Amino acid sequence: MNFAAAKATLWGVLVTAALAVLIIAGSRNLAHFDAALVGYTFASLFAVFGITYRYAIWLQRPPTEMYWRRGWQVFLDRRYLARNLREWVKRLISMFALNNFIMRRGRRRWLAHWLIMWGCVIAAMITFPLVFGWIHFATPPGDFEHYRVYVFGFPTITFAVDGFGGFMLFHGLVWASLLVIPGVMIAMHRRMRDHGAGAVQQFGEDFLPLILLFAISVTGLMLTASYTWMRGYAYDFLAILHAITVIFTLLWLPFGKLFHIFQRPAQLGVTFYRDIGALGEQARCVRCDDEYASKMHVEDLIEVEQKLGYRYAIADDPARHYQRVCPRCRRSMLAIAQGRLWDRARGHGDSGGTGDIADLLGGDKEE
Repeated sequence: MNFAAAKATLWGVLVTAALAVLIIAGSRNLAHFDAALVGYTFASLFAVFGITYRYAIWLQRPPTEMYWRRGWQVFLDRRYLARNLREWVKRLISMFALNNFIMRRGRRRWLAHWLIMWGCVIAAMITFPLVFGWIHFATPPGDFEHYRVYVFGFPTITFAVDGFGGFMLFHGLVWASLLVIPGVMIAMHRRMRDHGAGAVQQFGEDFLPLILLFAISVTGLMLTASYTWMRGYAYDFLAILHAITVIFTLLWLPFGKLFHIFQRPAQLGVTFYRDIGALGEQARCVRCDDEYASKMHVEDLIEVEQKLGYRYAIADDPARHYQRVCPRCRRSMLAIAQGRLWDRARGHGDSGGTGDIADLLGGDKEE
């Protein structure tokens, strides 16, 4: 086991242990823990370990580590903190609540993503606190018409059993399923009819997540139908079937496409990195002296390349690094070098014109 894997394993153990402690403490020493849900709990603990391990490995990659570190640095910079907080709220609404970044790829694609996302968010907010024993319901003393909600063992709100609030709360997973199912159907239709998507899709990465979400939602609705209208007919079988689909999804979560749920928030750091870089000092091309990118980004890119084993310094001079050349000059240098080689091959070039990068940086500047 290398250092990166050992570090990721340690993080996975620590986070999983912390969750186990929270389950014990939040359920008041398992007093409010439902033993029938123990399978869900162990699957959740495994998923947390797998997600943490993979996330820790991902963060140790030089490009990711650089963006992660710089993202926090620029976000917490006192000069821009107030601006960043305002932008954070706007982007949280735009990117996550509304999924506007998906809208640019198509309305149907956006609708599928939005329905699935919010259905899963609602389901997770209800399911995990109940499974872990963090939330439970009890009737107040002498009052059988109301329920009181206990969070981590502390009493909170009270609501009428037969009221609208109680109806909406107790059927929260139903509403989540009714969001996920049409979202999955729209996504399935696109993957089966769109030839562009069909050319690159894979079963494990594209169809399996949709199938699992659909199975969880449908079996959950069947449970509701069983105890609401069918007097509990086949409830035990449906409960086992639903548990299998949920547990399999939790076990598969760290390894499949749904892992991007945990990677996507890091994209916010990249946006702040780009914005603050645009406000700061800009890098100038060593050939034409034009601004072409933020200086912070260029310096970070050089550092990351060195960590990955790439050396693009020109003539061992760090000030004349290939990354300090703007894209336009790179294209010009390539064309000039090819022209020189062509002339030499035909016997028209001078013997001193080697056409290497160091020579081109100090020579021709015409486009």
